[in-house]
Amino acid sequence: MTDDPRSVVERIFRDEYGRLIASLVRRFGDIDIAEDAAGEALVAALEKWPQDGVPPNPGGWLTTTAGNRAIDRLRREKLRDAKYQAALMIEDDTPHEPTGVIEDDRLRLIFTCCHPALAPEARIALTLRLLGGLTVAEIASAFLVQETTMAQRITRAKAKIKGAHIPYRVPEAGDLPDRVGAVLAVLLLIFNEGYLSSGDGDPIRAELTGEAIRLARTLHELLPDDLEATGLLAMLLLTEARRAVRVRAGELVPLDEQDRGGWDRTLIAEGHALVRACLAADRPGRYQILAAVNAVHTDAPTAASTDWSQVVALYDRLARLDPSPIVALNRAVAVAELDGPEVALAIVDRLPLDGYHAWHATRAELLRRLGRSAESREQYDAALAVCDNVAERAYLARKRGQLAPG
Repeated sequence: MTDDPRSVVERIFRDEYGRLIASLVRRFGDIDIAEDAAGEALVAALEKWPQDGVPPNPGGWLTTTAGNRAIDRLRREKLRDAKYQAALMIEDDTPHEPTGVIEDDRLRLIFTCCHPALAPEARIALTLRLLGGLTVAEIASAFLVQETTMAQRITRAKAKIKGAHIPYRVPEAGDLPDRVGAVLAVLLLIFNEGYLSSGDGDPIRAELTGEAIRLARTLHELLPDDLEATGLLAMLLLTEARRAVRVRAGELVPLDEQDRGGWDRTLIAEGHALVRACLAADRPGRYQILAAVNAVHTDAPTAASTDWSQVVALYDRLARLDPSPIVALNRAVAVAELDGPEVALAIVDRLPLDGYHAWHATRAELLRRLGRSAESREQYDAALAVCDNVAERAYLARKRGQLAPG
């Protein structure tokens, strides 16, 4: 069965969008001009490609066409300032390939989208719009806000970039570690929203996890020596590998109950290779350690064979970098498997996480294992009151219903 020509064009356009926008922003110095020109190039492709066939280098065709459209717009608007003259003088014959200046353009654009001057929610939205190629409607739907709200958020972010003269460049070497961290944090937030989606819609949004992984791959390719970028990609791949079996009949399936035969072994192999590449680090960072935790889980053929002592040791190492209650909670889950629920509960009870559904859910499980059904039931109720993922709510409700009376 042959794909619909329009679908083929739209798929290619989505794949090429980030590189296209990045090259146009470099050339014309204006995100709005770049987006408008890219949109006009898509219209032209939809008109020509179904009749003439997809060109041998579709990315190059789109780049040339969009560049011409942008120059036409500048001429129409008579914006004959220095920016306009500079754009005209550029002989933009750069091949549209996965290496070279265009990849550098994408890196500059990622750092622009994730500049510290922008609010975190604006960084996410702008990254998905300009690098991921998602529409405003798709981004709004993913984050459960009105399309007009998301459009305003993106517009304000672009205005901030222009008004604050945020540079379109990779930070200097001294600033790079802090700025890379901001980029990685945005990609993880995008992935997490897809992996355990909020609201009453789909409990997992594969399009968001896919976009986060694609952007993480881009960052890893552009910064191959940054082991935290490597670690994040490994972590996302090893987590994504379990997606197909995480929900069954509308209910979340916890790690120890998952059918490991349904895990994606190709993603696991790739993730493990990346983790091995991180092992050379003298002082592994947050994402490298989290990737190693996921590697331990995905290396175990059964839940019972998990090396929990190694998991606890990794969380001990992470806690030295990030002594947050969330890290302590995750460590306590591993401690429960190693030293028993009573030891873990003593840790969990000290954490200031009242209002966080995972804290209540963890307490509920530990209390259940200790035979304290009434207290466990209260904790399941508290978790259900603040949990906003439909599949996880279904799981918690079932576990609550299985408690002994009393």
